[in-house]
Amino acid sequence: MKQKISKLSSLGIGDSALISQLTCTGEIKRRMMDLGIVPGTKISALHRSPCGDPVAYSVLGAVIAIRACDADKILTTALPK
Repeated sequence: MKQKISKLSSLGIGDSALISQLTCTGEIKRRMMDLGIVPGTKISALHRSPCGDPVAYSVLGAVIAIRACDADKILTTALPK
């Protein structure tokens, strides 16, 4: 069965996924990797800010906020609820 790849920005609040690929480059890619956003890592969407952007995600036990423009460059595969 082929798993669906989607952007992190489309992950619903309360849902989890596995990081598949980072399509960003340069300093942004390095920063994401420093935060633990690497292929194979589980990520969960926790909260959306009152304005809708950024979204708080749980990664490796830490809570980080990622803007939608950056989350669009992180590809994920959904995990069952």
